[in-house]
Amino acid sequence: MLSLHPHLYFIYFYFSGRNTLQVRDSNTPEPTARVPLKRRRAEVCISRSSKCWSEDGATPCVLIETPHKELEPADQSSFKQYRFQNLFIRTPIPSLSWASADDVWVKMLNKELKYVHDKSYLQRHPKLQSKMRAILLDWLLEVSEVYSLHRQTAYLAQDYFDRFMLTQENVNKDYLQLIGITALFIASKIEEIYPPKIYEFAYVTDGACDVWDIQRTELHILKALDWKLCPETAISWLKLYAQVEAQKDDKNFLFPQFSQETYIKMAQLLDLCMMDINSLDYSYSILAAAAFYHFSSSFDIVHKVSSLTWESVVPCVRWMSPFMDILRSEVQPQLKNFPKVKADDRHNIQTHVAYLDLLRKAQERQIDNPECHMSPVALGTILTPPSSAEKPANP
Repeated sequence: MLSLHPHLYFIYFYFSGRNTLQVRDSNTPEPTARVPLKRRRAEVCISRSSKCWSEDGATPCVLIETPHKELEPADQSSFKQYRFQNLFIRTPIPSLSWASADDVWVKMLNKELKYVHDKSYLQRHPKLQSKMRAILLDWLLEVSEVYSLHRQTAYLAQDYFDRFMLTQENVNKDYLQLIGITALFIASKIEEIYPPKIYEFAYVTDGACDVWDIQRTELHILKALDWKLCPETAISWLKLYAQVEAQKDDKNFLFPQFSQETYIKMAQLLDLCMMDINSLDYSYSILAAAAFYHFSSSFDIVHKVSSLTWESVVPCVRWMSPFMDILRSEVQPQLKNFPKVKADDRHNIQTHVAYLDLLRKAQERQIDNPECHMSPVALGTILTPPSSAEKPANP
């Protein structure tokens, strides 16, 4: 892993073939105007297909009205459209003084229906491979660490990227870095109190993208996503599960009461799994529950915090097991110190390790021994699903 030197930082980025991540010297003045970094085409298209970005005349200088905020809550009966046998039959969230726990839970479930992700989008982009997505996400995680962005910011960027690609066709790999950094820029404005400036996001691309590119791409992403920017990400589900399990005081539910050390281990497993495009086969709540299971002593705890059944979680648990096996052989993650980040918030800052190497090892284990992940393992002990008498009844 690269050292977080305060003045200089480099990574090698796959798509540009150049050093792409550098922290600007504190003595360097902020740019006051956009300076063209290279000659660009008058019209920027994300692909050579019929979907050209310039067809609708979008420009960063044009104001686009945002959708009206819904005044009425979403139809709570809609979550019944879930066909899972697993589905939540009770609310694990304790009583809240500031809101109805049932309402909060239903809204979270509705988001699983509203925000759709699907790995099949690669079929719409013949020039792309799943490895390219992994390399891009790995770079975004490193950018997030350099700028001390929260985990939720990185996961929002991943969600925006995957859902945006589902709306496009024939995207060339040369545009992936621009789409990725723009997704992170949007996510930082949603999640961060003090997000980095747009020129800083352009700076880390080392000339591959400039401010104008990011502004124009931002409009296209927002329109393609229909301004739906607030999903429940896998990391937000994981944090909820950890909090429910550790909760001792109902009055302070928003104050983290779980172990930071255990949380960052679960988060690292989730980081690694999310880089594999096959993770999109599962809902974010299932992914988080599977990661939580690998650090739990029994499935009863997982059911307590998620209301999920064993049948719904076990396929993801089995798929995730090789990733967990690889992480067990690595040095355990440690809490890092970040400038201007309070000690009780350090676990929420996104970190980066050699994820691409770990991902390769996990995928090789799946190929070499497909049966290696058929028996769920947690904490070195073979676990079995609860007995029939202990399983909750299906709805």
